[in-house]
Amino acid sequence: MTDTPFSRQFHLDPARVQLKDYPTDIDHSFELPCLETSLDLIGEHQRRLWANGKHALLLVLHGTDASGKDSLIRTLATYADPAGFHAWSFSRPDDLEARHDFLWRTVPMLPALGQMVAFNRSYHEAVMAERLWPVRAPEHYNWPARYDAIRSFESHLVQEGTTIVKIWLHLSDEEHRHRLLKRLDKPRKRWKFESSDIDAWRRRHEYRAVAGEAMAATHTTAAPWHIIPANRKPVARALVARIVAEQLQGLAPEYPSHDPALLAQYAEALKAKD
Repeated sequence: MTDTPFSRQFHLDPARVQLKDYPTDIDHSFELPCLETSLDLIGEHQRRLWANGKHALLLVLHGTDASGKDSLIRTLATYADPAGFHAWSFSRPDDLEARHDFLWRTVPMLPALGQMVAFNRSYHEAVMAERLWPVRAPEHYNWPARYDAIRSFESHLVQEGTTIVKIWLHLSDEEHRHRLLKRLDKPRKRWKFESSDIDAWRRRHEYRAVAGEAMAATHTTAAPWHIIPANRKPVARALVARIVAEQLQGLAPEYPSHDPALLAQYAEALKAKD
C-alpha cells in the first residue's frame, strides 16, 4: 500500500492495542475531504485499474455490528464499473469452511489483476471473532501461528500485485447501542437482527480487546490497519473514500497507451463503404 500523509493520520499504532484509546469522531477543526470528489476519482481510476489489468485492490472492512460496513461499500460502489468491482461478505464459517484452513474460504473471492474487491469482514475474523466464538476444538487454535499466516498471506498478495487497504470502523458504545436500537425499530433493518447479536453486544468489550490485539499483530508496512472514527457515517465514508481514491490513483494514473496506427486503420475500416 502506498503510504500517504492523509492515510497515515489513521494508521493503527502498534503500541496502542486498546481500541478505547482511539477517537470515534473527528475534531471539528479537521478538514474533511469532499466525498463526492473522492467517489468521482474512485469511479474513474477503478476503470483505469480495470483497463490496465496490472494491479488489484482489496478493501478489508471490519468493525462491530452496525458500524456501517454495508452502507460504506454501497457508497464506494456509486460510480464503480461492475465489470471490475465486486463485494463479498463473510459471516461465521459453516461446517465445510470450518473443516478447511481459515484462509481457504476467502481465496476464491480475492481480486484478479484489474479488479477492486471489498470484503465485509474477512479472514481476520479467524483471529478476532473466533477468539470468543470458536468454530473448531481448542487444540486447533494457535493464535501466534495464525498471525504469522496472515502476515505471510498478505505479503504474498502484495508481492503479486494486490494493494490491501484494511479498515476498522470505530464506534463508541453509545453510538453502537443507538444503531442497534434503530435496527430493531425499522423493518428495513430489523431483518439483520439475530439472537447471536445479544451475546455479541454483551461481549463487545472482549471483542474489541481481541480485535485490537489481532490488528496490532497483523499491522505491517505493506498492509497497515486504519482506525476510522465512525460515529458519524458521512465522516467515515468521506475518510475511507479518500484513502481508497488515493490508492487507485497511484495504481492506475492513466489508461493504457494506444497504437495510433491501429486506431487510424480501424477508423478507415469503419468509414469504408461495403
